[in-house]
Amino acid sequence: MAPRRPAELYRAPFPLYTVRLHARRPLAITAGGGGAAKTGIRNGVHFLQLEQIGGQLSASLLHCHDTETRATMTMALAGDVIAAGQDNSCHILRFSLQEPEGPATAGKDGSEEKGARRRRGPAGGAQGSSQSRAREVRVESLQRVRTDFSPDALQKAVRFSADGALLATGGADGFLRLWEFPSMKKTLEFRAHDGEIEDIALGPDNKQVVTAGRDFQCCVWQQDQLVTGLRWHENLPGIPDKAYRYQACRFGAVEGSAGALRLYTVQVPHKRERRPPPCYLTKWDGKSFLPLLTRPCGSEVVSCLSISDSGTFLGLGTVTGSVAIHIAFSLQRLYYVKEAHGIVVTDVAFIPESWPGRELLGGHEAALLSVAVDSRCKLHLLPTRRSLPVWLLLLLCAGLIVATILLLQLAFPGFL
Repeated sequence: MAPRRPAELYRAPFPLYTVRLHARRPLAITAGGGGAAKTGIRNGVHFLQLEQIGGQLSASLLHCHDTETRATMTMALAGDVIAAGQDNSCHILRFSLQEPEGPATAGKDGSEEKGARRRRGPAGGAQGSSQSRAREVRVESLQRVRTDFSPDALQKAVRFSADGALLATGGADGFLRLWEFPSMKKTLEFRAHDGEIEDIALGPDNKQVVTAGRDFQCCVWQQDQLVTGLRWHENLPGIPDKAYRYQACRFGAVEGSAGALRLYTVQVPHKRERRPPPCYLTKWDGKSFLPLLTRPCGSEVVSCLSISDSGTFLGLGTVTGSVAIHIAFSLQRLYYVKEAHGIVVTDVAFIPESWPGRELLGGHEAALLSVAVDSRCKLHLLPTRRSLPVWLLLLLCAGLIVATILLLQLAFPGFL
């Protein structure tokens, strides 16, 4: 049975390029814009409050932070701090949520003034004012550092370390730059790729960094020393060296194995063909960086990758607007909606599995948000998979063995 069309959770007044979810608050942060071109399209960061209403997840706009002439193309989140990639720089923002002091006041037209926002439900329509006043969001700009120095400068990737003490940036000039946080003192800078850096993954101990570039390389670094270059297709005959490039890389937990890690990469065709070849997902050992499993993931070119907190699911967006969810263990596709968006999916993010994310899931096993250039943020729900308890499976196996022995005894008297 095909999944239902995803609900439209929110629609922005500008193209959306990135989305992140707060680990400890029911809060989604999405950003984008029209850039410096004088088209009348604004640039901003929008803060959305998430909550369950009537058994359905809804989003209400809490705050619009104006980023002037700069569109936010990439974003990383560490607690209440945002690292926003805007043009050739990384802007560090801190936000705080404050409870309203009193009831909302009605304007002359009878509508509530800002403080209580209109809520957008799963169908995308306004549901009127919220039942309780929304909290106010205050945003302050802390620092700005330049992170790319190429002629067409653009920061393309930004990532916080797990402990929030380190920030990694990469861009069109191919340089990986590491920054201490919150001082934003640059600790390391070196050329990691000949060309643009597409994605960055930081190891849990901050000792190793993985970078994916448009030069067909995906590299593991310790400081500025190359540890190894990944070779995803070495056991797949018939795939030339430069037929595919690495699009994304992410570390993920291993379900049921505390402390264990897997690295996941996406490989996309370097050239477009009339009959497009498949893209590939590869799972790697997080310590030896040896490939464990590679599977095709469809012929639509993958544009973005996300991994759920538990490491159970992988979320994919494509340049044709489709969204998929795969099982991390087997890399098999579990959920797929063709052209969920009308244009390229720019980012996907899973709702956190810890509180308050669990409450937002509403009984579903996972929920994925996707944003695209069509200005929409859509919700993809994965129903809880039905499974039998281990004790019941063992009981059924024992019963099957007993039944088989009895049948053999009836068919062949004296069998026992």
